[in-house]
Amino acid sequence: MIKESDFMDRKIEKYIMDRLAKKEKLLFALIDPLDYKDLKHAINTAVAAAEGGAAIILVGGSIGVQGELLDYVVKEIKKKVKVPVVLFPGNIATLTKYADAVYFMSLLNSRNPYWISQAQMLASPVIKQIGIEPLSIGYIVVEPGGSVGWVGDVNLVPRDRPKIGAALALAGQYLGSRFILMDVGSASKVGHVPLEMITAVKKTIDIPLIIAGGIKTPEDAKNVVDAGADIIQIGTLLEQSNDVKKLCQEIVKKINSK
Repeated sequence: MIKESDFMDRKIEKYIMDRLAKKEKLLFALIDPLDYKDLKHAINTAVAAAEGGAAIILVGGSIGVQGELLDYVVKEIKKKVKVPVVLFPGNIATLTKYADAVYFMSLLNSRNPYWISQAQMLASPVIKQIGIEPLSIGYIVVEPGGSVGWVGDVNLVPRDRPKIGAALALAGQYLGSRFILMDVGSASKVGHVPLEMITAVKKTIDIPLIIAGGIKTPEDAKNVVDAGADIIQIGTLLEQSNDVKKLCQEIVKKINSK
């Protein structure tokens, strides 16, 4: 007989799901250390985001965040925050034992099988060895795609085709993903995932929906949540803010207002 103890302890997943079960809408703050003027600034931004109410601090990026730099940044953030620190991997090297968990993502609409299952195969023994929790995520990239669209060789979901986004998300759920992440790429000039698509996806799937990219204001965050997102993920907005704690407080208040 299979027992619950036979499975990896899903502490971070449980933490997220417990908060969502209380009808909270969550803010995840993504820190790409190489996008900041120095590592101290990146670390301080993460701390301010946590103090402002971010439920998760994500560390990672599309290119170059690995090795001693990643170890150092995650360790320093962990010393100063009480929320989980989770890796947002750009490739199989974006791993460190000092994190609590890692987004274990399959890029569902990549043209390259490497990003769908091969990178995951290569990384999985390392994740098990270092003992961090994998968060199973179906990752979908919508136009314009940004760096992740280019690096991931993505067949971008057209912005005016919500049914495609919904079908991809449902396929991710049926393949075993426990979260769906939809992203337009960093610093999108055309804005976040279209609201119509968010609504279509949320009506189709039964698992939490994370929306990332193109969220430029607390009002944008509120609109995305009202359309159906359970979690919003911001990165560029943090880099541009002069008061990250206040920004995050405003977003958390907005997305949880009736």
